[in-house]
Amino acid sequence: MRLFRPRTPPTGVDGQPRLSRDVLVLGVIAFFVMVGFGVVVPVLPVYVRSFGVGNLEIGAVVSAFALMRFVASPFCGRLIDWAGERTILAAGIGIVALSSGLAGIAQNYPQLLLLRGAGGIGSAMFTVSAMTLLLGSTAPGIRGRAIGFYQGGFLLGGMAGPALGGLLATISLTAPFFFYAGTLAIAGVLGLLLLSPGYRNATADASGASAPRVPFRAVLADPRFRAACLANFAQGWTSFGVRNALIPVLVVEVLRGPSSWTGVAFAVAAVAQTLALAPAARFVDTVGRRPAIIGACLLAAVTIFAVPFAPNIVVLTVLLCVYGVASAFLGTAPAAAVGDAAGAGGGRPVAVFSMFSDFGAIIGPLAAGLLADSVSYPVAFGVGALFFLATSALALRMPRETRAVRPA
Repeated sequence: MRLFRPRTPPTGVDGQPRLSRDVLVLGVIAFFVMVGFGVVVPVLPVYVRSFGVGNLEIGAVVSAFALMRFVASPFCGRLIDWAGERTILAAGIGIVALSSGLAGIAQNYPQLLLLRGAGGIGSAMFTVSAMTLLLGSTAPGIRGRAIGFYQGGFLLGGMAGPALGGLLATISLTAPFFFYAGTLAIAGVLGLLLLSPGYRNATADASGASAPRVPFRAVLADPRFRAACLANFAQGWTSFGVRNALIPVLVVEVLRGPSSWTGVAFAVAAVAQTLALAPAARFVDTVGRRPAIIGACLLAAVTIFAVPFAPNIVVLTVLLCVYGVASAFLGTAPAAAVGDAAGAGGGRPVAVFSMFSDFGAIIGPLAAGLLADSVSYPVAFGVGALFFLATSALALRMPRETRAVRPA
């Protein structure tokens, strides 16, 4: 059985808590992971098509990654309890790196499908262990800032990756997979060398005292945890099911524009989300998780419902930017609420929290596409808006917060 050694979060010269080295390293790791992932995404469908398969098989390869993430997540918490966050993080990154490199030399479609599924298992191990370490090494008063820094690494990597992927694709369709394996190898080495040893950092309160370990059953009953999980499901459903799956089709079929418009609109929205991340993180830490979740979900519901009624690409881009601002809050506040509810509860709460997003990402594209085909685009977008409204209503049950520690 692994021993647990609580650690008081670091403080600055003014006595205020500051971001730990683990948080800074995790942000850099997130950048390298997402750069590689972004390189692969644009070429993956074309690469799968080169095996002589149809659209269904292409979709299966994309879904296999998310499906295996979902299946593997429940086991990640126990793995972390057994081996520690750093070990599981590095092992997960190693699995994704190996599967990605092998995907570049896959001989047939079944091999590629199995390798992408294996990559999903490694991705779940990385995601859960990284977030568990992040929440456990950060004081509550700066938890939003820590998550914002970590999410910022993903966003910057996500913006740089697709551009690099387009350049690498001119060399060969397999080059992005080898590049992805390389960036993951860098991320894994950084994790092994720079992250704290395999002892979980217990969550500390404002005075630096270690918070008690919260039983998993108590975490499940906490309204903060429930609201955070529903918010993560709504984000997975809407961002992957509605935003990524339907808006490219909406641009071409409804607005009668070229597909390049979608890329421009998404890029501008990504910039808006990145710029909003730091203010959102500070709001989450100083004002509270509850108002952040309530307000962001209401804003996301209104904007995503208005998208199918956009008369032109300019209005659509503005709406996506506003949705990006809401996503900046929803990328920090729910995760911070999980940390507040779980305390030193380990990886299981984080694994469950992650599963809600994966589940939304799996069924969202299918349900949204079915609704758009059988009913209408407004209905397909409206269902996503309903999930955000439900989350906002559930968040009203969260306790009101007082922030004893304010970030400098």
